[in-house]
Amino acid sequence: MIDLLTTAAVPDFVREAQSILRDPSNFSWTMVTLLGLVIYVYAVEVGRGRWDIVLAGIAFLMMDAFNEMVNSAIFHLTDRAPLWTVTGDTSYLILIGLSIEIVLLFAISGVAFVKQLPEDPKQKILGMPNRFALVAFFSIFCVLVEIVLVELGIFHWDYWWWNKPFIPLIVIFGYGTFFAVAAWVYDMGKNTSKQVKVVGVMAATNLVLGLALGLVGWL
Repeated sequence: MIDLLTTAAVPDFVREAQSILRDPSNFSWTMVTLLGLVIYVYAVEVGRGRWDIVLAGIAFLMMDAFNEMVNSAIFHLTDRAPLWTVTGDTSYLILIGLSIEIVLLFAISGVAFVKQLPEDPKQKILGMPNRFALVAFFSIFCVLVEIVLVELGIFHWDYWWWNKPFIPLIVIFGYGTFFAVAAWVYDMGKNTSKQVKVVGVMAATNLVLGLALGLVGWL
């Protein structure tokens, strides 16, 4: 696997990302406003007693956190590049492929997604199960946004198999898993204890992985 990933020297955009990684001097007050908007979104759902939506949103974010740590590990394993890299203006680059703006966006993306799910999981959309259809639609839309960001030069793919035109892999593993786990948690309905357990396991897994990767300097 390492031979497949490692092909040449570290790209310039990776060096650029490293230069701003966890640099607090880039902080912008816009992050405070965006954080307030995220808090508002969750406060609305808590006020409505919709813990299924709240926990589905957190599950989405936990899935992304796992992927981002794996992405950082790939960079250190290959000593070349992660699967995706973020550059450009950001208030804070947390990991090499994850900015604070992305975190705040993804914090509400799962909430927005499950609010679009029909209450009846058996309902069809274009002849397909609605969960499958909507996971596919939202995932494809997100990858199309990434393609635009790549063309703008602030988001980067390096490996030929995680790049255009091989976007099905990115659709499935880059976003499909996020939306699928959010739908899964949401469809547990009012079984809040089960939803909390699932989200708790995801959070604990991320904590252990984060500590392990942090100790070896792979974040």
